[in-house]
Amino acid sequence: MQVNGTNSATGANTAPAPGSAAAASLDYNAFLRLLVAEMKNQDPTKPNDATQYMAQLASFSNVEQAIKTNNKLDALLTTSALGQAESLIGRTITSADGAISGKVTAIKIISGGAVAILEGDKQLPIGPGVVVSGS
Repeated sequence: MQVNGTNSATGANTAPAPGSAAAASLDYNAFLRLLVAEMKNQDPTKPNDATQYMAQLASFSNVEQAIKTNNKLDALLTTSALGQAESLIGRTITSADGAISGKVTAIKIISGGAVAILEGDKQLPIGPGVVVSGS
């Protein structure tokens, strides 16, 4: 039995491609560097605007918690996908259009879901319409 997995939270770099719309936006690390630099240059005992200073602290905390939550959700989804994938090994699956069919020898978990590796090294993304048969 073989099950492979890649978790985007702990795996390869997921930086957006240069020139894409996402690349033009501020990523998490850049946001934190900017926020920390701004907070370092403020005097907490004499801020220009106390409300703004507290809002920045709250933003920092919210971003940090959101990242932790996303990492935990990624880990949970990967664990769930691996559990479901294991039950497919040895079974026969058929694509929605019937063009690809075969016995599952391995499962590969990718960021977009699971891909079944069939006998003869054929690959079939597991998604809507895929029929699973056999025991």
